[in-house]
Amino acid sequence: MALRNMRIWRYIDEVARVGSVRQAAERLSVTPSALLRRIQDVEYDLSAPIFERHATGVKLTAAGEVLIRWIRSQNADLRRVYSQIEELSGLKRGEIRIACSQAVARSFLLNEIIAFHAQHPMVKFKVTVTDHTTAIQSLANYETDLVLVFRPSRSAELQTILTVGQGLAAIMAADHPLAARETVRIRECAAYDVALPEGSFGGREILEDRLAASSAKLNIVLEANSFDMLADFVANTQAITFQIDIGALNWKSDPRFAVRSVSDLDSAYGPLVLGQFKGRALPLAPAKFAEQLARKLDGLRSLPAPEHHDLP
Repeated sequence: MALRNMRIWRYIDEVARVGSVRQAAERLSVTPSALLRRIQDVEYDLSAPIFERHATGVKLTAAGEVLIRWIRSQNADLRRVYSQIEELSGLKRGEIRIACSQAVARSFLLNEIIAFHAQHPMVKFKVTVTDHTTAIQSLANYETDLVLVFRPSRSAELQTILTVGQGLAAIMAADHPLAARETVRIRECAAYDVALPEGSFGGREILEDRLAASSAKLNIVLEANSFDMLADFVANTQAITFQIDIGALNWKSDPRFAVRSVSDLDSAYGPLVLGQFKGRALPLAPAKFAEQLARKLDGLRSLPAPEHHDLP
């Protein structure tokens, strides 16, 4: 595929992602009519429509699905070519696309991005904070190079680079009555109001596992998909929230909070997984960043990932 033809493939990819010719044209800084003509040229060459038009936008046809998979595969191959050329003079430019769980975004991953950026300031990052199912799908769709997610389901498309066991931490205001303890039990936390992340978050999944095997009942007064909201609520009440170990790092640095490990008597563990698409070679920049993440995660490893969990 000639490089000069890459623009139209990028145009088609953008339309497929946003589902609208008009919105894609705005993002690409072209007119909708010009973009539509380019799409029609491709459809003429293929002798098949690639988009279905409807009132709210466009959707890929069966032919379009075949074409978009080819386009994204070609883009991935071209990124590897650029990466190999870049290796001739050392890592200077590139892009790292990573999908991650919210628990690691603000603390661990952000710190690692800052450290990598200091060494390679021309490398760009694209971070998507999402659930593990969407993260794995983004690998298959050529939208992501790496994933750092908690407890992913078994997938033939996921190649595990490293797994790290994760326990549970209780987070409360610094002056909370339980803050005087080194560790806490879930039944002790049950005496207070609880604020929890929604069900797709790692800490919530571990907590639900323990509650299923316990007689303790929690009074959930707030459920949110925002850690900022949970933090502000816990800081100003006697409510308690929970987080996986690596996600609690960010809370430990905030003097408003006390972070206490949940006792091993109540512990349930699950793996945090760093992975890539199986069988797909990483470009240089993502490969280097994966090495950095793996080294740091290995240094933080405190518990092995348990064998009974569903690992790829």
